Amino acid sequence: IEGQALHDVVGRPIELPGSRPLEFEASADVATELATWPPNHVVKCLAFYHPDDAEEMRTRQERQLLRLQDACLKTGHELLVEIIASKNGSIDDTTISRSIQRLYDLGMKPDWWKLEPNDSAGAWAATERTILGNDPLCRGVVLLGLSTPEAELIATFRAADASPIVKGFAVGRTIFADAAREWLSGRMDDEAAIADLSRRFSVLVDAWREAKATTRNLSLKAAV
Repeated sequence: IEGQALHDVVGRPIELPGSRPLEFEASADVATELATWPPNHVVKCLAFYHPDDAEEMRTRQERQLLRLQDACLKTGHELLVEIIASKNGSIDDTTISRSIQRLYDLGMKPDWWKLEPNDSAGAWAATERTILGNDPLCRGVVLLGLSTPEAELIATFRAADASPIVKGFAVGRTIFADAAREWLSGRMDDEAAIADLSRRFSVLVDAWREAKATTRNLSLKAAV
Protein backbone atom coordinates (compact mmCIF):
# COMPACT_ATOMS: atom_id res chain seq x y z
CA ILE A 1 0.00 0.00 0.00
CA GLU A 2 2.94 2.35 0.52
CA GLY A 3 4.17 2.07 -3.06
CA GLN A 4 2.77 3.55 -6.22
CA ALA A 5 0.84 0.30 -6.67
CA LEU A 6 -0.57 -1.10 -9.90
CA HIS A 7 -3.29 1.54 -10.18
CA ASP A 8 -3.18 5.23 -10.98
CA VAL A 9 -5.33 6.04 -7.95
CA VAL A 10 -5.73 4.23 -4.63
CA GLY A 11 -8.43 5.10 -2.10
CA ARG A 12 -7.03 4.88 1.42
CA PRO A 13 -9.01 5.33 4.66
CA ILE A 14 -7.85 7.77 7.33
CA GLU A 15 -10.66 7.38 9.89
CA LEU A 16 -10.61 5.13 12.92
CA PRO A 17 -13.17 2.46 11.93
CA GLY A 18 -16.57 2.99 13.52
CA SER A 19 -15.57 6.18 15.32
CA ARG A 20 -18.30 8.66 16.20
CA PRO A 21 -17.36 11.39 16.77
CA LEU A 22 -14.82 11.08 14.00
CA GLU A 23 -11.27 10.16 14.93
CA PHE A 24 -8.25 9.53 12.73
CA GLU A 25 -6.02 6.45 12.75
CA ALA A 26 -3.03 8.69 12.19
CA SER A 27 -1.17 10.88 14.66
CA ALA A 28 -2.73 14.07 15.99
CA ASP A 29 -0.96 15.96 13.20
CA VAL A 30 -2.85 14.65 10.17
CA ALA A 31 -0.74 16.62 7.69
CA THR A 32 2.41 14.95 9.01
CA GLU A 33 0.83 11.54 8.45
CA LEU A 34 -0.38 12.40 4.95
CA ALA A 35 3.08 13.65 4.02
CA THR A 36 4.19 10.00 4.19
CA TRP A 37 1.49 8.86 1.75
CA PRO A 38 2.19 8.48 -1.98
CA PRO A 39 0.59 11.30 -4.00
CA ASN A 40 -1.71 8.90 -5.88
CA HIS A 41 -3.46 7.88 -2.65
CA VAL A 42 -6.86 9.54 -2.31
CA VAL A 43 -7.68 10.23 1.33
CA LYS A 44 -11.00 8.54 2.16
CA CYS A 45 -12.77 9.65 5.31
CA LEU A 46 -16.03 8.15 6.59
CA ALA A 47 -18.14 10.23 8.95
CA PHE A 48 -21.31 8.92 10.58
CA TYR A 49 -22.89 12.33 10.21
CA HIS A 50 -26.53 13.39 10.28
CA PRO A 51 -27.64 17.01 9.78
CA ASP A 52 -29.92 16.70 12.81
CA ASP A 53 -27.20 15.46 15.16
CA ALA A 54 -26.87 17.17 18.53
CA GLU A 55 -24.86 20.37 18.17
CA GLU A 56 -21.88 19.11 20.18
CA MET A 57 -21.57 15.93 18.13
CA ARG A 58 -22.01 17.76 14.84
CA THR A 59 -19.48 20.45 15.73
CA ARG A 60 -16.81 17.95 16.80
CA GLN A 61 -17.14 16.00 13.57
CA GLU A 62 -17.17 19.12 11.42
CA ARG A 63 -14.00 20.35 13.12
CA GLN A 64 -12.27 17.08 12.30
CA LEU A 65 -13.34 17.18 8.66
CA LEU A 66 -12.08 20.75 8.31
CA ARG A 67 -8.74 19.73 9.86
CA LEU A 68 -8.47 16.90 7.38
CA GLN A 69 -9.29 19.11 4.41
CA ASP A 70 -6.63 21.59 5.52
CA ALA A 71 -4.10 18.76 5.74
CA CYS A 72 -5.00 17.52 2.25
CA LEU A 73 -4.59 21.01 0.82
CA LYS A 74 -1.13 21.20 2.38
CA THR A 75 0.01 17.83 1.05
CA GLY A 76 -1.78 17.94 -2.31
CA HIS A 77 -3.83 14.79 -1.76
CA GLU A 78 -7.33 14.45 -3.13
CA LEU A 79 -10.05 14.05 -0.50
CA LEU A 80 -13.09 11.77 -0.62
CA VAL A 81 -15.65 12.36 2.14
CA GLU A 82 -18.03 9.49 2.86
CA ILE A 83 -21.25 10.40 4.65
CA ILE A 84 -23.47 7.79 6.31
CA ALA A 85 -26.52 9.37 7.90
CA SER A 86 -28.96 6.46 8.11
CA LYS A 87 -27.25 4.87 11.13
CA ASN A 88 -28.07 7.83 13.36
CA GLY A 89 -31.41 9.27 12.35
CA SER A 90 -34.30 9.18 9.96
CA ILE A 91 -33.75 9.68 6.24
CA ASP A 92 -35.82 11.52 3.67
CA ASP A 93 -35.16 13.03 0.25
CA THR A 94 -33.37 16.04 1.76
CA THR A 95 -31.22 14.43 4.46
CA ILE A 96 -28.06 13.91 2.42
CA SER A 97 -28.35 17.19 0.53
CA ARG A 98 -28.76 19.00 3.87
CA SER A 99 -25.67 17.23 5.22
CA ILE A 100 -23.65 18.25 2.20
CA GLN A 101 -24.95 21.82 2.22
CA ARG A 102 -24.02 22.20 5.88
CA LEU A 103 -20.46 21.10 5.12
CA TYR A 104 -20.23 23.40 2.11
CA ASP A 105 -21.41 26.29 4.28
CA LEU A 106 -18.46 25.59 6.59
CA GLY A 107 -15.99 25.67 3.71
CA MET A 108 -15.68 21.97 2.92
CA LYS A 109 -15.03 21.20 -0.74
CA PRO A 110 -13.89 17.59 -1.07
CA ASP A 111 -12.84 16.31 -4.47
CA TRP A 112 -15.27 13.40 -4.14
CA TRP A 113 -18.33 12.45 -2.13
CA LYS A 114 -19.15 8.84 -1.27
CA LEU A 115 -22.83 8.45 -0.42
CA GLU A 116 -25.13 5.67 0.72
CA PRO A 117 -27.56 3.99 -1.68
CA ASN A 118 -31.00 5.52 -2.15
CA ASP A 119 -33.74 4.48 -4.56
CA SER A 120 -35.31 7.96 -4.60
CA ALA A 121 -34.67 9.96 -7.77
CA GLY A 122 -35.78 13.04 -5.83
CA ALA A 123 -33.04 12.54 -3.26
CA TRP A 124 -30.40 12.24 -5.96
CA ALA A 125 -31.72 15.31 -7.76
CA ALA A 126 -31.48 17.31 -4.52
CA THR A 127 -27.95 16.03 -3.93
CA GLU A 128 -26.86 16.94 -7.44
CA ARG A 129 -28.29 20.46 -7.16
CA THR A 130 -26.48 20.97 -3.89
CA ILE A 131 -23.12 19.81 -5.20
CA LEU A 132 -23.24 21.66 -8.50
CA GLY A 133 -24.58 24.79 -6.81
CA ASN A 134 -21.65 24.90 -4.40
CA ASP A 135 -18.77 23.27 -6.24
CA PRO A 136 -19.22 22.74 -9.99
CA LEU A 137 -15.62 21.46 -10.14
CA CYS A 138 -16.37 18.55 -7.78
CA ARG A 139 -15.28 15.29 -9.40
CA GLY A 140 -18.55 13.61 -8.45
CA VAL A 141 -20.20 11.01 -6.26
CA VAL A 142 -19.28 7.37 -5.69
CA LEU A 143 -22.11 5.14 -4.48
CA LEU A 144 -21.37 2.89 -1.51
CA GLY A 145 -23.08 -0.42 -0.83
CA LEU A 146 -23.71 -0.46 2.94
CA SER A 147 -24.33 -4.24 2.84
CA THR A 148 -27.47 -3.64 0.78
CA PRO A 149 -28.86 -6.86 -0.79
CA GLU A 150 -28.01 -7.20 -4.46
CA ALA A 151 -31.53 -6.65 -5.85
CA GLU A 152 -32.09 -3.57 -3.70
CA LEU A 153 -28.71 -2.14 -4.63
CA ILE A 154 -29.45 -2.56 -8.33
CA ALA A 155 -32.70 -0.64 -7.81
CA THR A 156 -30.70 2.24 -6.33
CA PHE A 157 -28.44 2.18 -9.41
CA ARG A 158 -31.43 3.06 -11.56
CA ALA A 159 -32.28 6.07 -9.40
CA ALA A 160 -28.68 7.24 -9.00
CA ASP A 161 -27.77 6.87 -12.65
CA ALA A 162 -30.35 9.50 -13.57
CA SER A 163 -27.96 11.97 -11.94
CA PRO A 164 -24.81 12.69 -13.99
CA ILE A 165 -22.95 13.65 -10.82
CA VAL A 166 -22.88 9.96 -9.81
CA LYS A 167 -19.77 8.46 -11.41
CA GLY A 168 -19.63 4.89 -10.15
CA PHE A 169 -19.90 2.55 -7.19
CA ALA A 170 -17.55 1.18 -4.56
CA VAL A 171 -19.18 -1.89 -3.06
CA GLY A 172 -17.69 -4.47 -0.71
CA ARG A 173 -19.87 -6.63 1.51
CA THR A 174 -22.69 -6.96 -1.02
CA ILE A 175 -20.12 -8.79 -3.14
CA PHE A 176 -17.97 -10.69 -0.65
CA ALA A 177 -19.95 -11.19 2.58
CA ASP A 178 -21.65 -14.49 1.70
CA ALA A 179 -18.59 -15.97 0.02
CA ALA A 180 -16.35 -14.95 2.92
CA ARG A 181 -18.69 -16.57 5.43
CA GLU A 182 -18.85 -19.83 3.48
CA TRP A 183 -15.11 -19.88 2.77
CA LEU A 184 -14.13 -19.20 6.38
CA SER A 185 -16.44 -21.99 7.57
CA GLY A 186 -14.83 -24.43 5.15
CA ARG A 187 -18.04 -24.94 3.18
CA MET A 188 -16.59 -23.25 0.08
CA ASP A 189 -13.18 -23.83 -1.50
CA ASP A 190 -10.94 -21.22 -3.11
CA GLU A 191 -12.16 -21.76 -6.66
CA ALA A 192 -15.82 -21.59 -5.69
CA ALA A 193 -15.24 -18.43 -3.64
CA ILE A 194 -13.46 -16.73 -6.54
CA ALA A 195 -16.23 -17.74 -8.92
CA ASP A 196 -18.91 -16.41 -6.56
CA LEU A 197 -17.12 -13.08 -6.10
CA SER A 198 -16.62 -12.72 -9.84
CA ARG A 199 -20.26 -13.50 -10.57
CA ARG A 200 -21.57 -11.02 -8.01
CA PHE A 201 -19.26 -8.27 -9.22
CA SER A 202 -20.21 -8.94 -12.85
CA VAL A 203 -23.91 -8.73 -12.00
CA LEU A 204 -23.41 -5.29 -10.45
CA VAL A 205 -21.22 -4.04 -13.30
CA ASP A 206 -23.77 -5.18 -15.88
CA ALA A 207 -26.61 -3.59 -13.89
CA TRP A 208 -24.69 -0.32 -13.62
CA ARG A 209 -23.97 -0.23 -17.34
CA GLU A 210 -27.57 -1.08 -18.16
CA ALA A 211 -28.83 1.71 -15.91
CA LYS A 212 -26.41 4.19 -17.50
CA ALA A 213 -27.47 3.12 -20.99
CA THR A 214 -31.14 3.51 -20.10
CA THR A 215 -30.54 7.01 -18.75
CA ARG A 216 -28.57 7.94 -21.86
CA ASN A 217 -31.30 6.66 -24.19
CA LEU A 218 -33.99 8.57 -22.29
CA SER A 219 -31.90 11.73 -22.53
CA LEU A 220 -31.48 11.29 -26.28
CA LYS A 221 -35.22 10.76 -26.76
CA ALA A 222 -35.98 13.87 -24.73
CA ALA A 223 -33.59 15.89 -26.88
CA VAL A 224 -35.24 14.85 -30.15
